[in-house]
Amino acid sequence: MENEVSKIFGIRAVIEAINAGQTISKVYLQKDLSGHLFSELNSLIKKNNIATSHVPVEKLNRLSKNSNHQGVAAQISPIEFADLDTLITATLEKKKNPIFLLLDQISDVRNFGAIIRTAECTGVDGIVIQKQGNAPINAATVKTSAGAAFKIPICKVDHLKDAIFQFQAADIQLVAATEKTEDLIYAIDLTLPTAIVMGSEDRGINPSILKIVDHKAKLPLLGEIESLNVSVACAAFLYEAIRQRL
Repeated sequence: MENEVSKIFGIRAVIEAINAGQTISKVYLQKDLSGHLFSELNSLIKKNNIATSHVPVEKLNRLSKNSNHQGVAAQISPIEFADLDTLITATLEKKKNPIFLLLDQISDVRNFGAIIRTAECTGVDGIVIQKQGNAPINAATVKTSAGAAFKIPICKVDHLKDAIFQFQAADIQLVAATEKTEDLIYAIDLTLPTAIVMGSEDRGINPSILKIVDHKAKLPLLGEIESLNVSVACAAFLYEAIRQRL
């Protein structure tokens, strides 16, 4: 269960939280909501590029336990997000071969938490997610990560492609985990500065992202099942990087 402190309800309360600089993971809006205050809230959401989800009133009733939510609920992030430019610069000043992780719209909080935990255990220097479409960082994510969400820098960006261009400009190679290739991960030199891209549970990595990465790689699958859970695949990629670097 999510910590109740991490959620706020009501249009005015969410407006005040955004204006106060609170880190909002996602705002849940009742479908067909209207009115002056809602317009003010909607403008703030767009200005700050906050992830939103339009949901039926029943979901808001469950989230708020039927309190007066006024058609709006917001999830406050338990962490402060890092700035990507600052993270890349600071990491390259300390390490010659950093490793980063980019997540293309991982939607399940348990997968997200498990990935964060593995990333911390394997020495990943930072995780990059997109503001829209990614699972929120909430109490469930933190719990699944075993607290690793507090120990590893996580960046939120408007578009993952922009982050990829930033990494490439810093001479950090982009390696996409995808079955749409004949190249195995073991053939890629992961001792170089690297950012690994993992795709969503249902569709994998967006084709537009696959077009701009430096390498595409896959894991060998010897059974009848055609894919691995994304957190398991991510762990396999990261530990291959460790194997090459040790």
